[in-house]
Amino acid sequence: MTANALDRAEPLWTTQVLTLLPEAFPGPLGLSLAGRALKTGIWNLETVDIRRSATDRHHTVDDTPFGGGPGMVLRPDVLARAIETALQRGPAIGPQRRLVYLSPRGRLLDQTMVRELAAADWVTLICGRFEGVDQRLIEARAIEEISLGDFVLSGGEPAAIALIDAIVRLLPGVIGDADGLNEESFADDLLEYPHYTKPRVWEDRPVPDVLLSGHHDAIRRWRQAQSEEITKQRRPDLWRRHLARNKTGVEP
Repeated sequence: MTANALDRAEPLWTTQVLTLLPEAFPGPLGLSLAGRALKTGIWNLETVDIRRSATDRHHTVDDTPFGGGPGMVLRPDVLARAIETALQRGPAIGPQRRLVYLSPRGRLLDQTMVRELAAADWVTLICGRFEGVDQRLIEARAIEEISLGDFVLSGGEPAAIALIDAIVRLLPGVIGDADGLNEESFADDLLEYPHYTKPRVWEDRPVPDVLLSGHHDAIRRWRQAQSEEITKQRRPDLWRRHLARNKTGVEP
């Protein structure tokens, strides 16, 4: 297990990543906002090399699936030892510590879930490979399964990086203008309004007049209307949830 040196006594949030590719981290998480926050100790990243928990001379972590079929499956005994190694640090599994397996079968990730994970002190992530993880381990350790979407990756590492980035940017002190988080996509179950910057006219396309008016109430109303219309068109599921939550009307 490796840990980044911290400039503060305790990070606000810690993640552990169980992986066969520890060299994949921090990767892009070591850059930009997440990277600066990592260096200053706002959050902490640890990696646990699953292969170190293998006991045979070849460091075997997988085997063929019972019942036949293509591919290989991560062994429950090896991965259980890796989890035990991780759980020796930090709080026990509960509200302050989540144990998550990144899987296309999991509950679909949304911004509400990202906020829940950011509120925990520790999140331990399991990155699968091959055909996945032995089901007995998932049940025995009550592991949460989370999916980034209806697609399949070659392993859990890219998904872990995306999830960690989504969480870290919500931590206090990571983003300079924290108020901007309240106007992003998925805030209040709406997609974000369009943005414009200089030049005022580009390829014969002008910036909407209302944004140049200086009337803040008019700008706010325009942005709200844009968010609502875009959400209606592109994500009717979110729009229905927005209406239900705010009781502003009936489902379209």
